[in-house]
Amino acid sequence: MQASPQNNDHMKKILLFIFAATLCIQGRAQTDSAAKKDMTKIIEVTNGDYDMGKISAGKPLEYNVYIKNISMDTLVIQDVRVACGCTTPKFKTADKIAPGKSTFITLGFNGSATGEFTKFADIVFRGGMTYQVKFHGNAVPDAVKQE
Repeated sequence: MQASPQNNDHMKKILLFIFAATLCIQGRAQTDSAAKKDMTKIIEVTNGDYDMGKISAGKPLEYNVYIKNISMDTLVIQDVRVACGCTTPKFKTADKIAPGKSTFITLGFNGSATGEFTKFADIVFRGGMTYQVKFHGNAVPDAVKQE
């Protein structure tokens, strides 16, 4: 018994769909593995967990996060994402970091609230790699800070 042309077309569509779905799953797996790379084997970070100590409430301040490329490939910073408007990143968009070279990102904090705080920033590199840094401290009124 010979298959009809309609059955052959239907089978081709099913096989094409399975092939396309497989490619999508493989692509997603590669993206996931790039995002989960052990960044400590790619970069060295100074001030990745920065303690601001006691700061004056309402007085903005900044500090630098230093990044050294310890890999054999050039890295590119695509973005720095922060969780709220009280934290402002300053960085060179598409900053290329050659092997053995360093750069920095400046993180600003407006200090608008009082009390203890912890803030995070995600540094996003080309290829879907991300490294999270944080800073923390205690924003106090000026009178308390001087005691």
